[in-house]
Amino acid sequence: MRRVNRLATRSRTTASGATPATFQHQPAQRAQPALSSTFSSSQGFAQKIADRFGKSGPSVAGGVAGFSAVATSLVQDAHAKERPQSLKFLSKDVVLYQYEACPFCNKVKAFLDYNKIPYKVVEVNPINKKEIKWSDYKKVPILKVDGEQMVDSSDIIDKLFQRIHPDNSASESDEEKKWRGWVDNHLVHVLSPNIYRTTSEALESFDYITTQGNFSFTERLVAKYAGAAAMYFVSKKLKKKHNITDERASLYEAAETWVDALNGRQYLGGTKPNLADLAVFGVLRPIRHLKSGKDMVEHSRVGEWYTRMESSVGESSRINE
Repeated sequence: MRRVNRLATRSRTTASGATPATFQHQPAQRAQPALSSTFSSSQGFAQKIADRFGKSGPSVAGGVAGFSAVATSLVQDAHAKERPQSLKFLSKDVVLYQYEACPFCNKVKAFLDYNKIPYKVVEVNPINKKEIKWSDYKKVPILKVDGEQMVDSSDIIDKLFQRIHPDNSASESDEEKKWRGWVDNHLVHVLSPNIYRTTSEALESFDYITTQGNFSFTERLVAKYAGAAAMYFVSKKLKKKHNITDERASLYEAAETWVDALNGRQYLGGTKPNLADLAVFGVLRPIRHLKSGKDMVEHSRVGEWYTRMESSVGESSRINE
């Protein structure tokens, strides 16, 4: 309880911080009356958008036996640091239909990137969804693997995992399943009230979102202002629905809960990330350079783990066409 009170106090002291340098594109002053009008008329539109939207080494004193032990230790360390090679995943065409800032889409991308599976991205317009009119499933992410449609982020990851490990030699632990569930049932619900906490933060997020995909100028403008307005109001509903009294305190507490779960390990998976690590990293990645993400790293212990994950996941496997 002392921790929550302390975190809540911290969040109140940082709520008026400056906009991150990464997102400098603020609307001109003359656009503010229009934005206010948009916000005041967007509550009925809100739900529609939301629905779319260092260890000691062995002694060598024992001669050959000691040398063998050292060699074995070095080999184990090398394997621990080695990124997985998805040699059994031989699909030729992997296409992800997504929203750039969607936490569930970013879960899938984290898995693909970590496993070095090349994929193409189709950015879906959140207003008309014209890019997925071919599908009966009207949410994202949708992943097409050689023409086969996969839906629901956790189910997509499970299916891909089975393709990579067809012999089931790397089955999930109970701990891994528990924390993957925590991501879907708790962590993601804390994000929206933080990303869209204020009008300026909502605009910051949509300024980023609307730079992705092949949107026309008009589509980009509508999505930015109408989307930001809608999600601002939706975030307030989500805050009430999930009993969140202080957005930042909830975010910091979630980050601390995850670090506690690591229990001193580099990753939940030990020396290398498991599916739970990838899920947490995936949903946090789109907010990392927004104000909410910068506040989270500054006011919790999650930063060191996040930096390790960036190194382990490595460069994006996305194919730019």
